Amino acid sequence: MSKTIAIFGFGPGLGMGTARVFGRKGFRVAVVGRRPDKAELHVKDLRAEGIEAVAFPADVTDAAQVHNTVSAIRASFGEIDVAVHGAAGNLGDRIPSTLDLDVPGLSIPMALKLHSPILMTRALAPAMIARGDGALLFSSGSTPRAPWPHLSNFGVALAAQHGYVQQLAAELNGTGVYAGVLNIGVLIGNSLAEELIDNNPELVPEGLEIVRMSNYELGEHYWRMYVDRDSASVDIGFPE
Repeated sequence: MSKTIAIFGFGPGLGMGTARVFGRKGFRVAVVGRRPDKAELHVKDLRAEGIEAVAFPADVTDAAQVHNTVSAIRASFGEIDVAVHGAAGNLGDRIPSTLDLDVPGLSIPMALKLHSPILMTRALAPAMIARGDGALLFSSGSTPRAPWPHLSNFGVALAAQHGYVQQLAAELNGTGVYAGVLNIGVLIGNSLAEELIDNNPELVPEGLEIVRMSNYELGEHYWRMYVDRDSASVDIGFPE
């Protein structure tokens, strides 16, 4: 029987790349995105490649919508075997200096990168634990090894998410359920961020080298995390 991957915060970069990798390995794909029109376009592209996919429009920062979406996915596909949280903020919401960061500036990043991952986990982890199998995968644009002050408000939220996932992974140890975060230090091909930076290169902090990676290659990193399950935190693209 086919397995199901649900990608929360689906976009043309991380979401599409990961969907293609898992879809080509026999997974059905639940496309969870805020905009129904975009979600349906992604589904159309996946189906054209022979991948079974269905759109489930939802705001992944809204608890009721996350709960209802998980119920809808289960009604269509059965239990969710793998969940990826890929929601990301807009560069326009980033405060460019940690010294300029204030408490209100944390509201959007914390909703996207801490509160929403918690909502996804609470909706899915109990059933995964009961089955003794499952994977909860998360995304980050920073690494604890190399703080980037220019990330400012998002950097703080990503650090909080990293701590949450590490605690989650430790508690899930021995249950058959894996949790891990992919710390992404590259510009993802076909992503909205790539399009924005290509059109507005001045948004890149001076001296920061931009490394690029195709969205499919990024998806392969998530596949290896799912298969290997040997680390709760994986870095790609950051300087050694």
